[in-house]
Amino acid sequence: MSNKKEQEREELHKTIWKIANELRGSVDGWDFKQYVLGLLFYRFISENIEYYVNKNQKKAGISNFEYRNITDEEALMGKQQILEEKGFFILPSELFCNIRKNAERNENLNVTISNVFNNIEASARGTASENDVKGLFDDFTVDNKLGNTVDERNQKLVKMLNAIGDLKLGDYQDNNIDLFGDAYEFLMTMYASSAGKSGGEFFTPQEVGELLARIVIMDKTSVNKVYDPACGSGGLLLKFAKILGKENVKQGFFGQEINLTTYNLARINMFLHNINYNNFNIARGDTLIHPQHWDDEPFDAIVSNPPYSIHWASKENPLLINDERFSPAGVLAPSSKADLAFTMHMLSWLSPKGTAAIVEFPGVLYRGGAEQKIRKYMIDNNFVDTVIQLPPDLFFGTTIATCILVLKKNKIDNNILFVDASVEFVRNTNKNKLSNENINNIISLLKERKEVENKSYLATYEEVKENDYNISVNSYLKANLNEKKIDIKEVNKRLAEIVPKQEQLRKELEEIIRELEVDYHE
Repeated sequence: MSNKKEQEREELHKTIWKIANELRGSVDGWDFKQYVLGLLFYRFISENIEYYVNKNQKKAGISNFEYRNITDEEALMGKQQILEEKGFFILPSELFCNIRKNAERNENLNVTISNVFNNIEASARGTASENDVKGLFDDFTVDNKLGNTVDERNQKLVKMLNAIGDLKLGDYQDNNIDLFGDAYEFLMTMYASSAGKSGGEFFTPQEVGELLARIVIMDKTSVNKVYDPACGSGGLLLKFAKILGKENVKQGFFGQEINLTTYNLARINMFLHNINYNNFNIARGDTLIHPQHWDDEPFDAIVSNPPYSIHWASKENPLLINDERFSPAGVLAPSSKADLAFTMHMLSWLSPKGTAAIVEFPGVLYRGGAEQKIRKYMIDNNFVDTVIQLPPDLFFGTTIATCILVLKKNKIDNNILFVDASVEFVRNTNKNKLSNENINNIISLLKERKEVENKSYLATYEEVKENDYNISVNSYLKANLNEKKIDIKEVNKRLAEIVPKQEQLRKELEEIIRELEVDYHE
């Protein structure tokens, strides 16, 4: 990225954060994100439609056409075509720019905006895009959080409309939508870090997403389709569009998310990265019990950071042991730890030539019981390709050092590569981060797939089997702590000196106490 572009991006991020803080007032940051993100999305889709219609009219020879200046009646004549192409429709009078223009004079601004959002959603009803647009604005409710009176709320809305409208996102056609998507992702990062644990549940740091995508892509220039069964706000899926170009994710982006608000954020995220409604399928629901993409699997590319150690139905649901996703292992993941249930689900839906990269909680790599049996199934069938130990404190809401499990069904050997990347990080905020150099170092170890002192170890199937199917990295690579060798003789010598000193101090202390007691009684 050029320095100028990087600078513009920095400026944009500063402005966004300033807006978010200035406008927030008494509204909690986590609740407030829905207003900023909602209006950013509204501006985006308004400009998206304008650009589309203006371009078509100019192609037809009408050079000075501006969609924002025509009447609603004229616009309705092209509604069907716009809907088919874009998946939603906005009347000229309801475009972001026109609502903003009259906002200060509009005493019913809150009602106007609610109506606009309802109309945008209603425009998709009964069309192919209905499921992608339905409920997108549900979280944007103009309530008491924004102020106690209608007047106060409207003032805040005017300020927000102006602030979002003034963001330098360039002309729609000039920026390849990186800036809209970028602004959105930046806001998500800020909100996730300020919301701590609750934020971390829907958002994986960008750099970790970059690493996961690059592990799956390696030297490929395209993939058929990308899947994340616990997709949060969709960031991991979109990394493939960033790295390969969205046209090189041939059949689109697929994800499932259980949380309603986060599910809405993921769909908005797709639109903001200019992924058309017919090129993504984000579903809502519990992936382990009600997976929504049976008709779309298998997938060549799977990336995920599923929730750690959550409860799931497991043995309580008698149908699950016969579910074709879980039955091959002959046992279900424990009810208090769904981690390997997600892993088995992904393995089941991975294509014969595909790769899955999954962030795992460390315990799943070495614990006994049902989890050991599931690992045995995966290792005996040669599905485990690589295990990477990540540095601690990369994620929001937890400081724990997680791992990445890489699964494949087309391995050319039966070895497992273990990579210790625990020192591959930089710390320039209150969290550790993976720099580009860190990511490149990890990827090059995966490509070389050989032993590098203190960094990687290629274990044979027999070794792993003898180690009771324990696949935690430090079982094969001792942590490189860069510490001096400990001289046991020196330690013993020091201890020998300390013990008598301690004894002497204790005697002296007892003597002082005795004297004090005598003085006290006298």
